Amino acid sequence: MTEPGMPDEILGLRRSIDNIDAALVHLLAERFKMTQRVGELKAVGGLPPADPSRDQQQIARLTALATDAGLDPAFAEAFRNFIVAEVIRHHEVIAAEYAAGRRTGEVPALDTFA
Repeated sequence: MTEPGMPDEILGLRRSIDNIDAALVHLLAERFKMTQRVGELKAVGGLPPADPSRDQQQIARLTALATDAGLDPAFAEAFRNFIVAEVIRHHEVIAAEYAAGRRTGEVPALDTFA
């Protein structure tokens, strides 16, 4: 896509940004496949959807990673909180489905989520 008067460097940077956005979407999709599996395992095992202890460990880990990468740790934590809130919502739905008998039996193999 060319835009008259737009410097080539900006156009090149935008293409790179678009590529990174696509990679992020694919990474998030893979991440949610894993967290769906965790939700299934938690529901079958009677574990709560949220794990505050792990959350604290992950916040500390992410803060260090963000700092090392030159990313604002507050932004990284806010982004993580957004994602984790969605994961917990999914886990609550899965747990409710098991409790209501809409999901039963063994936890499906991970490849069934692909």
